[in-house]
Amino acid sequence: MRYWKKLTHEEISARIFSALGKNVDYKKNAVLGVPASHLDDNVFFTDPSQLSQAPFLSSLVKNPNHIGCHTLGDSEPFFKGTHDIEREVINLCAEDILNGEAEGFDGYIASGGTEANIQAIWMYRNLFVHQDEISSKDIVLLFSEDAHYSMFKAANLLNLTVGVIKVDEKSRALDVEDLKSKVDEFTTNGHSHFIVVANMMTTMFGSVDDIHAYTSTLKSKGVTYRVHIDGAYGGFVYPVVSKNADLTFSNPEVSSVTLDAHKMVQAPYGTGIFICRKDLIHHVMTNEAQYVQGMDLTLSGSRSGANAISVWMILQTYGPYGWHEKIHLLNYRTDWLEKELDALGVQYHRTDSSNIVTMRSEDIPDDLAHKYGLVPDSHNNNPKWYKIVIMDHVTLDSMQPFITELAERKK
Repeated sequence: MRYWKKLTHEEISARIFSALGKNVDYKKNAVLGVPASHLDDNVFFTDPSQLSQAPFLSSLVKNPNHIGCHTLGDSEPFFKGTHDIEREVINLCAEDILNGEAEGFDGYIASGGTEANIQAIWMYRNLFVHQDEISSKDIVLLFSEDAHYSMFKAANLLNLTVGVIKVDEKSRALDVEDLKSKVDEFTTNGHSHFIVVANMMTTMFGSVDDIHAYTSTLKSKGVTYRVHIDGAYGGFVYPVVSKNADLTFSNPEVSSVTLDAHKMVQAPYGTGIFICRKDLIHHVMTNEAQYVQGMDLTLSGSRSGANAISVWMILQTYGPYGWHEKIHLLNYRTDWLEKELDALGVQYHRTDSSNIVTMRSEDIPDDLAHKYGLVPDSHNNNPKWYKIVIMDHVTLDSMQPFITELAERKK
């Protein structure tokens, strides 16, 4: 591990306060032209004696702006210290978690997985338009029917053609014949550029796409394509529990990945992560952002540096081995739930080593699903599935009453 270490609370605090010390201090420095400041003292708690023991809260109060992308070129010098923290988070995720080569990636802390997915698709859209002088509608955005709804947002915003691939009802695996048929249809109609979004654990089923099904089909057609991995749910889980590295940067077919730290990492909401290989992100350079040093290459623009700090603090608190233990503990709890459902004859789907269990709705009474906060696959129609996600707070003790009550209903 190059960046991922287990650090003590004292070491983490020292690093964060050191980074904040390299940023502008609005109360001590003569800073007249920046349209920003610390949090309002008349509204927010800013007692220095209390904040000296709270590095994350201090970063909120100091309010660093992380506008731009800090893995290449210049960045705003006012926030250099915490920009370094964000850069380290991106490198940690790209290299130590996603098996990438050293210094081979760009990226930033986004507002969430939705933004990170749109950022990737926007980048490839522009790459194809600039490189081959085609229109947006000539580009097909290809993804499975289990993919996140952000794909439809991206296609709508970027004026792309959509290709949705069927999945098997039980296994949730890609329907390869449907994939081949749709690619045949698109190429016959003149489409020669594809943006593939493959899933590294979907949010409803925890299912994982076979990336080779996509790439082999597209290669056989001789078309131009790029592959993005949506690991918004699974990015901090799947590389830990699976020996399959096909959806990481060890696979040269993978050009970018979305992660979401506000799910499994339990960072504050608004903490997604976008990572791509070098020599790609410049396709979304906003040259009109002349007043921003280094310009801007992100969808969101101004961003809170506190979110990047939170991810760095969490990952360094656990370290790689502590994180391995945490994820495997969640898998142990999921194994327990799986055995209990088997004993009750409940139909369910669980991807190997996933901490999501998705049950057939006919086996789960609606009122029981509502009582225990199970999430349906659809709130607008009669749901076919309900899911349980084994997060940190979902213990065996918290699941046992649900199992007991479900068993009583089945008598």
